[in-house]
This record gives sequence, structure tokens and C-alpha cells, in this order.
Amino acid sequence: MSTSFSNIINSDTPTLVDFYATWCGPCKAMSPILEDFKTRIGNKTKVIKIDVDKNQSAAAKFNVRGVPTLILFKKGEIKWRQSGVVSVNDLLQVVQPHI
Repeated sequence: MSTSFSNIINSDTPTLVDFYATWCGPCKAMSPILEDFKTRIGNKTKVIKIDVDKNQSAAAKFNVRGVPTLILFKKGEIKWRQSGVVSVNDLLQVVQPHI
């Protein structure tokens, strides 16, 4: 796992990580939702995508068993995680208390 990934998830800024796969239908459905979320939340939260096929060590470290899996980090701690498609309103509600 790269140092920059560790730096990002250990920062004070909440970071939403989308563990996904290119072959995953629900992951493709999650992309426009994440774009909408980024537009609404601005720079208050980072959003990064991790391809589980290309980054198997990261997926294993965080026990990602299905895709999409979303994990919210702040200061290196997992504040929330969920597998499956999540609505933009649900994401906003989850992230808001950590901003």
C-alpha cells in the first residue's frame, strides 16, 4: 500500500474510499452517485477509488469481501463502512458529523 494512501486516510479531512472492480455492475451504478456527492460536499471530504483487482493488499487489509464497499476514514480510523450501492443523501448524512 502506498505511503500517499496512508497519508490520505490518516489526515484530519474525512476520506471516503470506494473499493470497486471494473467488472462490477453495482460499482458502475455507484460512480455517478459519488460524482454527485463530490459536487455537493466540495473539499470538505476526499473521495478516492481503489480497484480491488489492482490493489489486493489494500482490499485485504480492510477486509473488503464484496464490491462496492465504501469506507469512511478520519485520522486513520474507520468511522463507517458499508457494502453495496448507497444513495447520495445517505452518504451526506454519514459524512456530515465527521466534517
